[in-house]
Amino acid sequence: MKKILVPFDGSHNALRAVRYAATAVQEKPTLELELLHVLDPMSLRSHATLTNEEIHDLYASEADRVLQPARQILDQAGIPYQARYRVGAAASEIATQVHEAGCDGVVMGTRGMGPIANVMIGSVATRVVHLVEVPVILIK
Repeated sequence: MKKILVPFDGSHNALRAVRYAATAVQEKPTLELELLHVLDPMSLRSHATLTNEEIHDLYASEADRVLQPARQILDQAGIPYQARYRVGAAASEIATQVHEAGCDGVVMGTRGMGPIANVMIGSVATRVVHLVEVPVILIK
């Protein structure tokens, strides 16, 4: 069975990527889907008064909030999936998840930056393409 990772940041293009992946699973039910939301780490100042459990709960709550529209699409289509979150730099965390979960491919949205902005600051999608050794489908 092949596993497809769908990174989800809540953007319109990420929603299109979820719909694309859902269609792929409907056409080939042996595919497994894994949703991933990557959160930015909290600043050290905001961690000062929180326990590790409280920090984990905050991350989990925020990830659940962001993933809700993607979950709704997959739930309505009756498509099974795993939902996860990671904390850190988006591209490297996506690549780590691909490796650790044994994913066979990635379907992700891109914000569609123009070539000049992409060269100057790069994009998560571009970095993921370079970091992983599995096919990546970019949805605009």
